This record gives sequence, structure tokens and C-alpha cells, in this order.
Amino acid sequence: MRKGAKAGMVGTVVAAMVGGAGYGAYSILSALHGGGGTGSVAAVRTGPPSKDEVKDASGKFFAAWEKNEPATAASYTNYPVQARELLTAYGDAAHIGNVRVAPGAAHGTTVPFTVRATVSYGGRSKELDYRSRLKVVRGETTHRALVDWRPSVLHPDLAKGDTLATDESAVPPIEAVDRNGAVLTREKYPSLGPILDELRRRYGAGAGGRAGVELVIRHQADADGGQGADTTLATLAKGRPGKLHTTLSASAQAAAETAVAKYADASVVAVKAGTGEILAVANNRNDGFDAALLGERPPGSTMKIISAATLIDNGLTASNGPAPCPPTAVWQSQTFHNLTGMTPDEHATLSDSFARSCNTAFVKFADSVKVDSLTDEAQNRFGLGRNNWQIGVPSFDGRVPAAGGPDTAANLIGQGQVQMSPLNMASVTATALTGTFRQPVIVPLSLDDRKPARARGLSASTSRQLRAMMNRTARSGTAAGVMAGLSGNIGAKTGSAEVGGDTRSDSWFAGYRGDVAAAALVQNGGHGIDAAGPIVASVLRTAG
Repeated sequence: MRKGAKAGMVGTVVAAMVGGAGYGAYSILSALHGGGGTGSVAAVRTGPPSKDEVKDASGKFFAAWEKNEPATAASYTNYPVQARELLTAYGDAAHIGNVRVAPGAAHGTTVPFTVRATVSYGGRSKELDYRSRLKVVRGETTHRALVDWRPSVLHPDLAKGDTLATDESAVPPIEAVDRNGAVLTREKYPSLGPILDELRRRYGAGAGGRAGVELVIRHQADADGGQGADTTLATLAKGRPGKLHTTLSASAQAAAETAVAKYADASVVAVKAGTGEILAVANNRNDGFDAALLGERPPGSTMKIISAATLIDNGLTASNGPAPCPPTAVWQSQTFHNLTGMTPDEHATLSDSFARSCNTAFVKFADSVKVDSLTDEAQNRFGLGRNNWQIGVPSFDGRVPAAGGPDTAANLIGQGQVQMSPLNMASVTATALTGTFRQPVIVPLSLDDRKPARARGLSASTSRQLRAMMNRTARSGTAAGVMAGLSGNIGAKTGSAEVGGDTRSDSWFAGYRGDVAAAALVQNGGHGIDAAGPIVASVLRTAG
């Protein structure tokens, strides 16, 4: 009913009543106002769909899908235009037919189901067998029970903006191998799936392989307008993979995968400190986001590695110099606190406050540092924040802005406007250990003549002091419990970061053993030793 139509009808009815057409007018008014009678309009349904409605709506959608009737199937969803587009691609561009859908028992308004279908192209075919689920909702305007449309209904790996296609692959497949020649697959190392796709997109054409025929997900363009790497769902005709050498270590990757699997929203990166070569990248996230390489989160007290270097390099203190730890510190009307239970120490050295992770000790130096001191240290010494890393796949390079006001103090303890990824903090740890910034890489620079990011690195004195403080933290400070049992040359820094309105802080941990540096983030994981610490220790135990 168009806007104003109901008001016009009521006015007409009232006029009819005045004119004496009482019965007919009553019937219409009764219907409009919820009255009974044979002429009543059916009551509008509200609330969640009933069990019968869920079965009916999902059943009609499945039936139309099986018949390859995209327009009809889309009409049973709450976003028919978007649904029709992808359902059409499913049958046409992707060449998927003979669809059989077997619904499972509904859980409220959610219906799990299994799809069996056949993808056919150029005289070749491949059977598909996968599971997905849909939800039935009440239409906002129609009040009908409708399938709540989202791409993952058609296939669980589809996201907004994705489409499906079956064709000769744009680039040949690759056989990625680790630093020792071991083959790396997404089946054995799930976290590497998106990375392997991207490596194929970038380097497959030059790896010496031959293209095959594949059913793929074509992802929407990224924020910079670049096309994301295709995700292969089925191979109809195998191409010949070209061999691609990576810097990864199969043993370190296996340890990283096992470690992050114990914690939700966990990510870790390990690098070879002396070369910058990435040994392992692992994530355990439901959203599929590669937070290990692309995450942008406040790093908490792991940032104190850079902050301590800033204080030393600017002549404000030294590892054995003063850094008192009061119970609170105020900077521009903002009060900063330490962890509950920390005993104040007005005679603490920088090494003391670093090992105990005393926030107030670092905040007190906000009066002495310049607005851009931390930024200069991060960029010029640690190679961060210039958006120029070329590791071989997309990565975030860290962000340490020259922030004034309360953020001058907050940035010193890894809050405020500072943003890092586990890759960034693994690199920071490696720079602290060796004194030299080496941009991380996952494939050799010589593969495509990439120019690495450069930075001055640290003086021998600053690097030595950072190593001593990190070693103390690992042996007798906040990281001692987690690092216990690790032999050799070790060092660590714990961290926790409050983010937005999250009820629990992010857990951060950075550490090294021998020539391996690693860092982990567990979103909403609590203190550094609660979640991120055990992950890093597990990786260092294998790779260090």
C-alpha cells in the first residue's frame, strides 16, 4: 500500500458511514482495526518464524536452487537482487549443476544442510560435497518467512562481494616448499591457505608451472583496488605446479598451528632474527582474517621495548639509570595505573621497571620526551610506520604517530594511537636482539627484485641494554613463568592492551631464543602470560 493510501481509505469509509452505508463501512473498519467478520484482513504475523514457516521457506528455496531457477530461489530471500546474482553465477559462470540439497534438523530458525552437486567444464567434471547453513527470518516489510541471504548460504567460504567461476586458471598452481624443501599445503597448515593463494597470484606465472581447470572463488577488490587472490574449491584438470621456495620452516609452522589452536582469536609470527626470514605465520580465527600479518591493535607493554630504546637513545636514562615506579602517574589530566598488586618503587631503575612492566615509570617520562620522539625511534631505528615493507604478501607495517596530549604518555605503554601486528612485534624483538633492522620476508627478495625497507637500527650499547632487560624479564620478571624451561639465550616482554569497549584486554607477548624472535596476540586473551605467552614459548621451544 502506497504512502497515504490507508488514510484515504479510512476517510472514504467514514464518509460512507455518514451516508448510511453502515454495514459495509463497519466491515472495512473492523478489518482495519483488527475486528472480526468474514471481510477481515488477515492478521500480520510478527516475531520469529514458526517451525512450519522455517520448513516451508527453506524447502522452497532449496527446491528452486536444485532446479537451477535463480530468480525463483532468490524470491524466497530477504535480499533477492544480491541472491539472484550469485545464484545465477553458481549455475552459469561456475557451471555447477545436478544440485541435491539434504536439509538437517532445524535448530530454531537455523537449518544446516549438505550440498552434493557436479561442476562440469570442457568435457571434465568433478563432484562437490560440502555443508552449509541458513537462517530464516521475518521480512521487515512483507512479514513473510524468508531465507536470510548471505553468500555463505551457497558455500561456506563465500563472503560479501565474492563470486564463483570455473575456467582455466589465471595462473598456474604452485608447490610451495619450506626452507628445507618440505611441501607446504593448506590441508596440513590451515593458516597458510590465504598466504599460499596470494603467493600463487603473485609468483605462479613465473614458477614454471602449467595452468589447469578450476572452480574458484573470485574475491572482491581490496581497499587499494587490487584484486584478491582466487581461492580454489575444486580442480577439474590438474595443471603442473611450479615450485616456489619460501623462508618458512615446516616444523616451526606446525608448532605455531598447534599453539594458536588452543586460544580463540590467536595469532603468532616467528622470524629468524639474523636474516628477517619469516619462519611461521599462524592464526586461529573464525573470520579468516590474517591478523598475524595484517592486524592493527595496540600492543600494550610489548611497546616498552621501543619506548625503552627511545629513552636510552635520547639520553633520558639507561637500563641501570633511574625510572621510579609510583602507584599512579598523571599526564594532562589522565591518570595511569599499574597492574593490581604491584608494589611502588621510587628507587627503581629502568631495568627494574621494564622487568616488572611498570606503566607509571614510562608515563613519567612523557614530560621529557618530545611529541615525535617515539615516532622517530620506531621509524628510524625499528623500520616501522612508513608503509614500505615488501615481505612478498600484503602486510601492515605498524603505526606510531606523533601524538600530543594524553596520547604522548599512552603511546609509551602501547596504548593511545599505537597500532601493531604480531609480525611487527616479532621484527621489533629481532631488532632489539641483533641491533639491526632486517625487513621480514616470506619469499626471497631476489625472486622479484623487491627493494626492502631500510632503517638505521640500534647502537651496540642500546641493543646490549635491551637484551639485558629482556633476558631479566624472561628469567625473573613478568615472563619468567612462561619462559621457564627454555634453555640458551632467551628474552621476553609481556603485554596487555585495553581496546575500545572490550571487557577483557588483549594478550600480547614478544620473546626470543637463540636466533628466533616471535610475537603473539590473543584478542580478549587477558594478560600477556595468560594466552600469548604460552603460544610464543611453544614456538620458541621448537624453532629456537
